[in-house]
Amino acid sequence: MAESTQVAEGVHRLGSRLVNYYLVEDGDALTLVDAGLPGFRPSLDTTLAAIGRSLGDVQAVVLTHAHGDHVGIAEKVRTEAGVPVHVHRADEELARTRKQPKRERSALPYFRHGAAWGLIAHMAHNGFPPKIGEVTTFGDRDVLDVPGRPVAIPTPGHTEGHVSFHLPDRGVLFTGDALNSRNPLTGRLGPQIMPASLNLSSTQALESLSNIEGLDADVMLFGHGDPWTGGLRQALEVVRETSGA
Repeated sequence: MAESTQVAEGVHRLGSRLVNYYLVEDGDALTLVDAGLPGFRPSLDTTLAAIGRSLGDVQAVVLTHAHGDHVGIAEKVRTEAGVPVHVHRADEELARTRKQPKRERSALPYFRHGAAWGLIAHMAHNGFPPKIGEVTTFGDRDVLDVPGRPVAIPTPGHTEGHVSFHLPDRGVLFTGDALNSRNPLTGRLGPQIMPASLNLSSTQALESLSNIEGLDADVMLFGHGDPWTGGLRQALEVVRETSGA
């Protein structure tokens, strides 16, 4: 398990080398952005202790989408801390049932890559995420009334209700799986959309990037891969040059 690091003002990266989730400080209150895998629960306690906080300071969990590697500890945090888990209304059923819709392409061709096997092993080692017993839903471009006040920017394509969260006052954009900087199935580095076997529609995922274009975001934080600080415009140029990879 990777050690947590501060990646922007009051924003901490948690999780592992393969799967990220984040903690946002807002005064004495905290918000979890995504929730990694079930086995990541100890990393949250370690980070909270390191910054002089406790689970009781966490006031909300906000999900970019409801895939298993983003909801991992959400239910535990919800029940242990008594906090709401927020998800876009279009991903509510996925969060509550774990029923996955058919994706764009088979995953079989990706198994020629060691990265794909590594991800599967990593997820198996860290447990299967439970259904979320209760969720609070939001809509496109809502400003969530949680610490940090993230703005939900619609970026569907990976899932129907996928959003990216923007912290305009800090110049931070959490892209979830709208973008990544390390392809979880091929290991390729650099800004890119997710592989087709993990998307509902790669075409829609690319089109959705127009919704984040022009945002004030010096730091981009991904569900998979290291932060990007080379500018949003440059990141999107790279993505479009390598689209569909």
